[in-house]
Amino acid sequence: MNYRRLGKTDYHISEVSLGTWQVGGKWGSGFDDAHAESIIHEAIDNGVNFIDTADVYEGGKSEAAVGRVVRSRREQVYVASKCGRKIAPHVSEGYTPEVLGEFVETSLKNSGLEQIDLMQLHCPPTEVYYRPEIFELFDRLQTEGKIGRFGVSVEKVEEGLKAIEYPNVATVQIIFNIFRQRPAELFFEQAQRKDVGLIIRVPLASGLLTGKFSRDSKFNEGDHRNFNRSGEAFDKGETFAGIEYERGLELVEELKEICAECPESTLAQTALRWILMHSQVSTIIPGASKPEQLLSNVQASELPPIPTDVFNQIEQLYMHKVKPLVHHRW
Repeated sequence: MNYRRLGKTDYHISEVSLGTWQVGGKWGSGFDDAHAESIIHEAIDNGVNFIDTADVYEGGKSEAAVGRVVRSRREQVYVASKCGRKIAPHVSEGYTPEVLGEFVETSLKNSGLEQIDLMQLHCPPTEVYYRPEIFELFDRLQTEGKIGRFGVSVEKVEEGLKAIEYPNVATVQIIFNIFRQRPAELFFEQAQRKDVGLIIRVPLASGLLTGKFSRDSKFNEGDHRNFNRSGEAFDKGETFAGIEYERGLELVEELKEICAECPESTLAQTALRWILMHSQVSTIIPGASKPEQLLSNVQASELPPIPTDVFNQIEQLYMHKVKPLVHHRW
């Protein structure tokens, strides 16, 4: 495993880390504590020292599983969580320092940790980024020792650019993958200039970039890949990177042909390695619902650089066939 500095936090973290949205089982199929803990242990055994969770993942069960494992280990493992998505309706007016402060207390209680190393706003409405009092709250929580550092998880590049105007924003979590390349245009440069760490989520476009799906693939009723394809529950860009599923399958077939020149890696590993080719990236947080997925993901850290001709072909696929679908939206 290779390690990178997480911006101004000065945490040195695994470049392939672990997101825990579905760590206790497949999306929508319930949460298995023992299964979740086994995957988290496997991650740490393989050099992962940064784990991202959230208070809404299985109603706090994900935070609890992460906390139990981290407390049982001797290694330094950084825990990141997120808050704000429990606000319903999910509108700016629901965001108050009092409510968010209570969420942080609940995360501490769920995890059993004395401090959350990185607490992040969880994709708040755009208006929240224009409310300084919300950002000031996390300065106080840091002074009180309840959180180590503060960051945000965003839906749009514009939100990320606004967030990093606040000096206490140490990290931004953003969607970036072969099918969602806009952040690399301007945002990565600006984040690097301000020493903001970049945490890359949805790196495999909800599994689309594994190349394992087909038109016959079935997803559980509670799986967002079943119920959120048009943004019915939350931002459409969270599901298959915002690309219509059938069109995504067609694009993946073209990507497979391009990446056939990298026989030493799977399509998923090549997709992760492509992200790591961007030096501004601090870490990727792919999820895993079983140990073999976790092992495949972490192996991407050891792969050689993608050949220049393959990299260029991927860029051309994006520019001509993917960019018109998603680039202007997020």
